[in-house]
Amino acid sequence: MYAIIESCGKQYKVTEGDVVFFEKLDAEEGKKVTFDKVILVSEEGKVQIGNPYVKGVKVEGKVVSHGKGKKIIVFKMKPKKNYRRKQGHRQPYTKVEITGIKTAAKKATTAKKAETKKAEEKVEA
Repeated sequence: MYAIIESCGKQYKVTEGDVVFFEKLDAEEGKKVTFDKVILVSEEGKVQIGNPYVKGVKVEGKVVSHGKGKKIIVFKMKPKKNYRRKQGHRQPYTKVEITGIKTAAKKATTAKKAETKKAEEKVEA
């Protein structure tokens, strides 16, 4: 099962257990984050495509760490004008581990399982 989500102006293909590097998110390390903007979900050959997003589907993850990427050099130059500017940049990122993809069908089945367990407990008592 995989999903395509939209976050930080980009689209990411994620599955459970993946570690994904997003642009800096406002979340502390160890906290859970949810992504509501799910564009596509594929589960056992069944594909759901949103218009623009799939309703009732959420992707959950846990923030592992924050950091900065590799340094890139921004060099501006105009020939014959003695204009040269050198600048470095490190893009901040957030490392997120995807913990689960929650679909509407999964929510319904887990609710039914919980109801049957409660019914079984009442019968036993």
